[in-house]
Amino acid sequence: MKSSWFDKKVLVLGLSKSGISAAKYLNKHGADVFITESRERKEDDDKTIADLEAMGIKVEMGGHSDEFIKDSYIAVTSPGIPPESEIMQRLKDEKIAVISEIELAYSQTQMPFVAITGTNGKTTTTALTAHILSTEFKAYPCGNYGVPPCDLLDGDVEIFVCEVSSFQLEYSNGFQPQISVWTNFTPDHINWHGSLENYFNAKAKIFKSPQEPAFSVLNAKDEKLLEFSKKCGGTVFMFAGEIGDNCCYEKNDAVYFKRNGHEEHIIDLKDCPLIGEHNYQNLMCAVIAAKLEGISNEHIKEAIMTFKVPEHRLEKFAQKNGIVFYNDSKATNPEASLVAIRSFSNQNVALIAGGRDKNTDLKEFDEACKKHIKTVILIGEAADRFEENLKSDGFDNIIRENSLESAVDKAIELNPDVVLLSPACASFDMFSGYEERGKVFKDYVLSRL
Repeated sequence: MKSSWFDKKVLVLGLSKSGISAAKYLNKHGADVFITESRERKEDDDKTIADLEAMGIKVEMGGHSDEFIKDSYIAVTSPGIPPESEIMQRLKDEKIAVISEIELAYSQTQMPFVAITGTNGKTTTTALTAHILSTEFKAYPCGNYGVPPCDLLDGDVEIFVCEVSSFQLEYSNGFQPQISVWTNFTPDHINWHGSLENYFNAKAKIFKSPQEPAFSVLNAKDEKLLEFSKKCGGTVFMFAGEIGDNCCYEKNDAVYFKRNGHEEHIIDLKDCPLIGEHNYQNLMCAVIAAKLEGISNEHIKEAIMTFKVPEHRLEKFAQKNGIVFYNDSKATNPEASLVAIRSFSNQNVALIAGGRDKNTDLKEFDEACKKHIKTVILIGEAADRFEENLKSDGFDNIIRENSLESAVDKAIELNPDVVLLSPACASFDMFSGYEERGKVFKDYVLSRL
């Protein structure tokens, strides 16, 4: 298929990591590549653009010109561009098909994909699955975690373990993984998709005909996914519940895998470096994928025991004077914070939360704080609404701070068992993204110890 790109004009939407990866791959295999980016050019872009142009790739910034769009064979989009945007409407009018970088990569290889989607837990599941599979295969994490899959196409890869967002799946109509995993489903990205139904349907595509996988793996504790499992294609496996003959579940403080009614012990939870019910669910997803790829139980257990949690995801990174510090900056909505909050019981926990509000319901968040958290320290734009909701639901031990650093100072002063950053909000009121927020938190904590 690679030779088919010769002399074809391909439009790449967005000077993003995935867009650049697609552009370089297509250029290498003979396409005439044009990158168009709506934002204005910055000084930081100069080297990237110079390198691309040295390869013969054309780049425009600050808008989408007719010169770049016309006569394009196909367009490869970066995931952040919504379907209702002006550029998408122009491409539709020009009858230019739009695909994701993930679908492009899928179309260029015969190697299988394990696709992992969900509102929360995707990255940990992707990292752990790749870690386990790499004990017996040349398996690599890619997509939203790791590198874009196009970066791996010319390498020696036997399995692509791909974290896929709803944004990417929106533009992936020919992507058919060997194994499709759905960790959970909660409201998110509704503004981008236009409705909760559209958000669900974007993820559901890779579980149904014509994109149905050989195996569908879904969460038995998620009512919507449990119901949806009855409509999935391929052989269905459920995790987090002993349901049917094909499943993975927790019993007697251990994880078990069952296929065709035959039960196998995988690992005792005391031997697992992950904590919290949500992480046990992530582990079960990875176990199912590994078993379906034929990994031995011995290698699965060994890989789990040596696994390191990805940064910013309930990451234990420091401990001093009896206080343990966790960085969960990736928790950008209340549902994500819930799973972290519920990981702690019978401990004095100081929770740092707040940021740019997503205006989702806070009832469950408030109830979890009442049960698991001693003190909530609020920062950022969302602080007023969070404080009002917490108080109305009966939680009064709230402290307000003006910065993440002062929140850390206050948390240490309280001398709790645990200091947990799990913001339940986006970061863009104070930081460039959750990564910067988590790095600032970690660096400042370490400077205080």
